[in-house]
Amino acid sequence: MNLINILLSISIINSLSLLLSLSVANTAWAETSSYTPNTVYQIANVDVQEQKVLIDEQVTSVNQLEDLQPTDWAFRALQSLIERYGVIAGHSDSRFRGNRVMTRYEFAAVLITTLERVNELIAQRTTLLRDDLATLQRLQQEFAIELTMLRGRIDFLEVSAASLEANQFSTTTKLSGQVIFALTGGGFSGERIIDVTGREIAKENPNTTFIYRAALDFDTSFSGTDLLKIRLDIGSNGADDNVAGFLEAAFGSTLDFSAKPPIEKLGLSRLYYTFSPSKDITLSFGPRISLTDYVDLNSYANLSFLDFSTQALVNNYILFPVQGLGAGAAVNWNPGQGSFTARAAYIAASANEPKETSSSFVPGIFPLGYALYPNGRSNQGLFGDPYQGVVELEYAPSKHAALRLQYASGNVLNGQFNVFGANVELAISRSFAVFGRYGFGSYNDTAFGDIEPSYWMAGVAFRDLLKTGALAGIAIGQPFIENAVGNATQTNFEAFYNLPISDNIRITPLVQVITNPANQEDNGTIFTGTLRTVFSF
Repeated sequence: MNLINILLSISIINSLSLLLSLSVANTAWAETSSYTPNTVYQIANVDVQEQKVLIDEQVTSVNQLEDLQPTDWAFRALQSLIERYGVIAGHSDSRFRGNRVMTRYEFAAVLITTLERVNELIAQRTTLLRDDLATLQRLQQEFAIELTMLRGRIDFLEVSAASLEANQFSTTTKLSGQVIFALTGGGFSGERIIDVTGREIAKENPNTTFIYRAALDFDTSFSGTDLLKIRLDIGSNGADDNVAGFLEAAFGSTLDFSAKPPIEKLGLSRLYYTFSPSKDITLSFGPRISLTDYVDLNSYANLSFLDFSTQALVNNYILFPVQGLGAGAAVNWNPGQGSFTARAAYIAASANEPKETSSSFVPGIFPLGYALYPNGRSNQGLFGDPYQGVVELEYAPSKHAALRLQYASGNVLNGQFNVFGANVELAISRSFAVFGRYGFGSYNDTAFGDIEPSYWMAGVAFRDLLKTGALAGIAIGQPFIENAVGNATQTNFEAFYNLPISDNIRITPLVQVITNPANQEDNGTIFTGTLRTVFSF
């Protein structure tokens, strides 16, 4: 009975778990399809290495099992099996767990592993006890159905893994994508809309538009913990393709996903490499990065294809006048994987341009920069205007709460700026959370003189509203509070409901209201409605 008792409780079952994990490891790479722009994908090889620990912890002495004492009935039986056959392995915590309940299928799985080990011993001409062999023969007959079923499943997994390996796109590269369709329209009250300088923008409502954005990501890992990201992107006509962007672009009313370059033609929108030189540090660098991939993140107001779409609500608007793409680097330090994280990032919007340019369009500068510096110049280069650096300190005592403090500084169109920011989120319950941002800064030598604008936004979010996986939110914000710019303060409102149709399709109706657009009291209120559909694959 020694062998039977051991089979019922020893951790050989971990060996089968390992076999199954190894068989399906290759499928994990192909089956992961979520779109996470700023996250290193966890490759199946990492999980395999973690599972390999089970093999490395082979028990060579019964004394290694911490929860088994010499007075226990199983002590001698285990000692005998280890000495005779060496067929058992400890759990990862060096425990025996002899009281564990086992199903017939689990017993059959253990039996398969034991039979394989016994066959190895017979091939090695190891002497086996006749009673043990007789016991194994009886167990094979008793569990014949379960053994046949499990062997069939293992064979199927091995064939599936081999097929995936033979036909996969790449052994190191994962392809994923996203397509956004958006039907958007709206209008304004009053007679006309003027910008911050008093220039007339519109006298009648713009037409309804159907806009799009499509992206393909090629994520390559060479070690399992690094990432080389290449993103190809194409979209419709930028900020002007939606009502709020056409009527009020300067202070962040544009739909964020519509304004991200490139537009009208397929182009490169991300190109960077991320790696970890040590356990607590992650470095990223490349010729095409975006600062908002690394700092000012928020679980409820950050991704315009998932939650809020207004630029003034997805990020601290005055903190990132150089929010577009450029060359640069970012570092993330999370000592001891604890609550404290420090980040720093730098970007130069025209790093590949060696000479000074006039006030013509410079990629990477948001409309805010052009509104404040309409006659500015750019000397460009990796360390030339326009450039921006950001430092962020985060304290997150749990996954339900976080506080982030930021400082940004740089030059945009020959004007210097310095901004302090704060970002907070708090989950009151599993389904309800509050969040907000605040900013205060200085912009020197603008068309309005030296100014000190401030910014704030606040909102609430509802998870799993009416359906599991759904997300809803309501937010309000004032993106540019400055008496010297305009004679009023613009206020943005947005509400959305993100409904999952399937794992790969989400439909989101959203409404936006903008009062005192462009900080102009004479402007009528802007109303917009958008139906956003996101396909991820």
